[in-house]
Amino acid sequence: MLLCCPWSRPVTPDREEARRWALEELAKPQYPDARPGWVDQLWRDFLDWLSTLGGDGTGPDTNFALPAIVAIAVALIIVAVIVVRPRLNARRRSRTEDIYGADSTMDADGYRKRASTAADDGDWAAAVVDQFRALVRSAEERDIIDVRAGRTADEASAQLGQVFSTAQQRLGAAALLFDAIRYGEQGATRADYESTRVLDAELLTMKPDFDGVVHTGFAVPR
Repeated sequence: MLLCCPWSRPVTPDREEARRWALEELAKPQYPDARPGWVDQLWRDFLDWLSTLGGDGTGPDTNFALPAIVAIAVALIIVAVIVVRPRLNARRRSRTEDIYGADSTMDADGYRKRASTAADDGDWAAAVVDQFRALVRSAEERDIIDVRAGRTADEASAQLGQVFSTAQQRLGAAALLFDAIRYGEQGATRADYESTRVLDAELLTMKPDFDGVVHTGFAVPR
């Protein structure tokens, strides 16, 4: 297989060169950082296998191994671009867009009702998104965090996790789910909705602990 670029003559890499190119390209941080968790082991297995392909490239299997390495590398790069790009775009958007979007005037009960209606219709993605919004809006209404335009789901979960330490991990998971659904076009399930709804209900019964917390971003009653 010939590899070329528009500014140079076609190059036919030897086995070691092809292996090095593949490892360098696939090891770039944008691929593993946004890769879905279920392929982690497969990814490591592939890189382990690729790193074992040594030798001087003159053995009887060279004619087979070289095209196979290049073909697999190209295929993985294409798959990575298809899978990773939407996730990277979602991550960038989640860092810049407000939780509420254009609809920022609804109160917590309004978001809960809308989430319940979406759940009754089987629209679990919309139900999760509005239920998380209810959770954050409720914290604002209780003067736990201030009302601030531009707050992201990650920022909200990080702030709330400081004062609701027992729910910190679940808040982080709920924020990740919110971002994946709203920005990454990920689907949702009844279980996703129920976990977010239960978390919202439990936070209503918890007393925030502001001890030792720097109050930037918090609306602590005086």
